Amino acid sequence: MAAKRHVESGAGSVQPARDDPWADAPIHLQELLTLASDLARDAGQVHAEGMRSALRIETKSSPTDLVSQVDRESERMIVERLSQLRPDDAVLGEEGALGQGTSGVRWVIDPLDGTTNYVYGYPAFAVSVAVEIEGQPQIGVVYDSSAGRLYRAISGFGALCDDQPIHVREQPDLATALVATGFSYEAAQRERQGSVVAQVLGRVRDIRRGGTAALDLCHVAAGHVDAYWELDLSPWDYAAGSVIARAAGADVLFPQAAHGRGPAVVAAHRSLMPAFLSLLGDTGALA
Repeated sequence: MAAKRHVESGAGSVQPARDDPWADAPIHLQELLTLASDLARDAGQVHAEGMRSALRIETKSSPTDLVSQVDRESERMIVERLSQLRPDDAVLGEEGALGQGTSGVRWVIDPLDGTTNYVYGYPAFAVSVAVEIEGQPQIGVVYDSSAGRLYRAISGFGALCDDQPIHVREQPDLATALVATGFSYEAAQRERQGSVVAQVLGRVRDIRRGGTAALDLCHVAAGHVDAYWELDLSPWDYAAGSVIARAAGADVLFPQAAHGRGPAVVAAHRSLMPAFLSLLGDTGALA
C-alpha cells in the first residue's frame, strides 16, 4: 500500500493528502474539471507564445484598462474548443464570447487575468475558467501562467495547487493578517480606494496588491494571504477563484457595494471574516 503524502496547511498543521481528492466526486464533474484544466493550460501556452511577439495593445473602459491580441486569441481558442467538445453549453467570456446553451452548463472565462501585468512583464497573470451547473459554480481552474502553477477545485471536494492540497490559513487576529486588494480602472474611484487602503493599513499586518483577482483568491485558498477584498469586478474575474477559495475552506461573500455597480468580493477564513467585514465597513471599503 502506497504511503500517504503529507502537506502543510495554511495554518501550519500537517494533514494527510489523498492521491485523488476528487475520487468521490461525480464523474461528470471530474470530466469537466479535466477539460477546464486542459483549456487553461492551453491558453497559458498562448500567453507564452505571445511573450515572444509584438503586442498590439488597446484600451477598453478607461486608459488604464488594457486588452491585447493575446487576450482575444486565448479566448478564441477556448471557445472554439468548447464549441467542438461541448456545443450545447453556454459561454461567458471577458472579451465578448457569449453563447446561450441548452445543457444547463455555463463556462465563465477570463482568458488573461492581469493584462497590465502581462504587458509590463510583471509576473502575475493567469487564465481563469469556471463551470456553473444550473447557475451554481461547481468547477474552478486558475492557471498561473506567469509561474506555471495550476489551481483547481471541485465545489465541496477540496482544492489543489498542482498536486498538493491547499487550505486557507486560520488567522483570527486581524492586526496580524496579511490582506490583498485591487483597484478600479476609474480614476476617481481609485483615489477613494487609496484613501481606504491608508486606513486599513494601520489595522492589519500589511497590504498586497497583485493586479489579478483570480490569483488573489487562489492566494487566500493557499494561505499566502489571510484575506482579500475588491470592488468593480465582473463574474469572469472571480468565478473560478471563488470556487477554489471556498473548496480550500475560505468564506467568500458578495456584499452589495454602496456605489451600486455590483457586489464586492470578500474572502477570508471564517474565524477572521466578522472582524474583517467590520473593518471594511468602518473604513468605507465597500462604498
